[in-house]
Parts: sequence; structure tokens; C-alpha cells
Amino acid sequence: MDRTAQLTALRTAPDIAYDPPPDAASAHVRAARVLADNWTGGSTVPARSLYPHQWSWDSAFIAIGLRHVSPLRAQTEMETLLGAQWDDGRIPHIVFNPSVPLDAYFPSPDFWRSSTAGRAAGAPRTVQTSGIVQPPVHALAAWLVHRADPGLSRARGFLTRVYPRLAAWHRYLLHRRDLGGGGLASVVHPWEQGMDNSPAWDAPLARVTPAPARTFRRADLDHGSPEDRPTDLDYGRYVRLAADYRDGGYADGGGAFAVEDPAFNALLIASEQALARIARELGATGSARQARAERLTAALIERTWDPARGIFLCRDVRGGGLIPERCVSGLIPLLLPTLPRDIADRLVRTAHGPHFGLGGTTRLAPSYDLLGEAFDPHRYWRGPAWFNTGWLLERGLRVHGEHQRAGALRAALLELAVASDFAEYVDPYTGAACGATGFGWTAALTLDLLHDDTPPAGGAAVGEAGDIEEFKGVKGGDRG
Repeated sequence: MDRTAQLTALRTAPDIAYDPPPDAASAHVRAARVLADNWTGGSTVPARSLYPHQWSWDSAFIAIGLRHVSPLRAQTEMETLLGAQWDDGRIPHIVFNPSVPLDAYFPSPDFWRSSTAGRAAGAPRTVQTSGIVQPPVHALAAWLVHRADPGLSRARGFLTRVYPRLAAWHRYLLHRRDLGGGGLASVVHPWEQGMDNSPAWDAPLARVTPAPARTFRRADLDHGSPEDRPTDLDYGRYVRLAADYRDGGYADGGGAFAVEDPAFNALLIASEQALARIARELGATGSARQARAERLTAALIERTWDPARGIFLCRDVRGGGLIPERCVSGLIPLLLPTLPRDIADRLVRTAHGPHFGLGGTTRLAPSYDLLGEAFDPHRYWRGPAWFNTGWLLERGLRVHGEHQRAGALRAALLELAVASDFAEYVDPYTGAACGATGFGWTAALTLDLLHDDTPPAGGAAVGEAGDIEEFKGVKGGDRG
């Protein structure tokens, strides 16, 4: 019996007099139960009703938490996702479960037509996937999963098998997606960045002619209030972009939407650092990957840092400039240990200042500027707070020595995760649950925070205490 089963199956009597049965109400047991309930046998769905398939960056975050209760299941999570990788290196943002009815989620497999429309890009023939991607958290997740049980990982050849796939994934992003020519990866659809309905996309999306509403059915509205979801106009634009990309054979470079996003690229840098560590574990030097991470960090600062606003901004590759919207995406580079001290300090002030109110007016950082014209505390990615971005910020604060602030954020994340029944996202002011409950990455990252394996001082990167020197100096439908 693995640890997930042990935690979710309460004993009828203690084994010995001073060993009481686990508390069914404890955060650890409740979070583990969510992951057990969402497990399909090879992967974990984000939420049973709303998101019934496997999502790419969800699985990476889920594996990070799942490693604490079942390292084997965490490895399987990553292996299942990577098994659907395309020959060109891309990891698709959805791997579809063939047992789920087509009308349970839109866009469904018959919209993406991956095995036919993606043939030139090497889409798998036996697995149906989407054709777009999501943020590259995967190498970081793989390294942390390995560290949870190195003996099991080595016995199964886990890193040996996933490393070539992760390396191909990074090559795809660094070469096929450098659409701006400045070294950063571009997203070609808002769903790829993961923060799907962000106000940062409003200007680039305005150039896109929406698909007619009669040509698609929004399954997401069966599970949530229209006031909390993307508008029909925006959704029509999402569908148009995806259909055009599909009809072009999923070839990169010619679409109407191309944006360099700071969070997407910060996660790519963190994963390059993780790949360097994996390479060393497998007997290589990893020096080229560490050097690449440093070059990407310099490019990220040069192309997206706005010192006047004190935050990283998205760059509209087609429009030719920075998008003047403060979003939580612009705070995520704080997780990079090699970020210059003055920039890190400024990001901390921005996060705790009037635009995000962290630790003051808000418990968790909102997804969008509290003072922005488009702010809405409940509408998808236009104001609500999310647990994965909170987890990344908590790690970033620790990286740069802000332990008191990190501790306060950790406490808020844990309290609100449990109080909201592991909600998909919450009102940043009140902590009221929004979206789905029993959400996979919320439960998984709760487990990771409960484990609390970051060091009490020093400045570790996003990983664990033993990795400090290794990392330093060297859905329906809104989700696609």
C-alpha cells in the first residue's frame, strides 16, 4: 500500500496504544484524499467535473506535491504526460482520456484533430491531444520528484528516461518559439500561458476576429457563473486562434498572436537550471544548460523588465512593445535565484504595495492589478488569487531571503486552501472559493507547503535545501 492509500484509508483502531489513527480532518489527509479522488490510474485530473482530462502544467504541480505521499505515482504522472509528447518536442497542454465523452469538455479531441492536423509536427497517432502547450514547469517537477526518493528513481531509470524528452521540449521552446528573435519563448495562444483570461491579452486579442458563437458550445458555463468566466467575445477569439493554428498544421511563426510572457520564461529558466542538475546526476556537466539559463535571465530582464512600474511586463511580439498591465505573471521571476538584487527587492515591494496588496489588503496575491481598470475579484485571471502562483511567490520570497514574508504567505496559502475545500481560485480579499473545488494543484501544493522542506535561511532556489548550490550561479474551456 503506498502512502496515498495509507493516508486516505483510516484505520479502525490504533496499531499500538500511543499511535492514534490519522485525523480525517487534517489538511494533509484531506489534500491526499483530493489527489486520490482525482487519480485516473495513470494521471491526475485537475477537477473531476470541470476538467476531466490531463493538463500539462497541472500535472507538473501535482507531481511536486504527490511526491510527498507516493513518489512512484508522481513519477507515473510525469511519464504519462511525456508519453504524449510530439516528435517536434512540444508537450501538449491536454492529453485526452478516451473514456470521457466528447461533449464533456470543449475544445474536445475532434476540434484539435491532433493525429491528422498535427501529423507534420509529429503528433502521436495513438493518443489524442491538443496542439498548444503550457508553461514549462516539467523539468523542475521531474527533479523534485527524483529527490523525493532517489533510490526508487534510479532503480526505475526515471531521470534517464525523462531527460531526453525534457531536453527536446526545451529545444522546441528555445528554437521554434523564439518568435521575437530576442531569445525568449513566445506563446501563440492565451491558453498556453496558463493565465488564460488575463487583461494582458486584451490588446493582442483585439486584432483577432472571433469565431461565431454558433460554431462552438462552451461547456465551462455548465459549471460556473458567466460573470466569473471569459466573455463570449473573448472565447470566440480563443477558438479562432486555436482553429487557425490547427488549420496551419500547428506550424509556429505565422499567427496573429505572439507574446513573450515573463512567468512562462521564468519557469523555462528554472527548468533549465533543473535540467542542468539532472544532467549532472546522469554524469554530464550541465554547464551549457546553466549558461543558457543565465543568458535567458539576461534576455528576460532586457525585454520585459519595466523599472518605472517595478514589474516584468508581457511583450507583444506582433504589436512591437510592452503591454502596460500589471499581472501576477510579472512577479513570478522572483523565483529565480540569480535575479539581480535590486530587481528582486523591487518585485518584493511591488507585490506588497498597493497594486497587489500582499499581506495587507489581500491574503494572497491577486492575478491582476488591484488598481487596474479591468480588475474583477471573481472573473477568471482578472483578479482572483490562485494557489500555484502563490506557491511560486512563496518560494521566490524564500530564495531572496524574505523569510518572514514567505512564512506569512505560506500560512495564508495553507489556511485558505483548507477553508476553501482546495478551491481552484479564491477572492483575493475574502478568500471565498471560486471555480471548482477539490482542485488538483491546490491540494498538491498544500502537501508541498506542509512538508516545508525549504531551509530556514540562506536563499535556496525553488527546490530543496540540498539544491541551493546546484541552482545558484551557474479548462471547461477557459483552459483550452
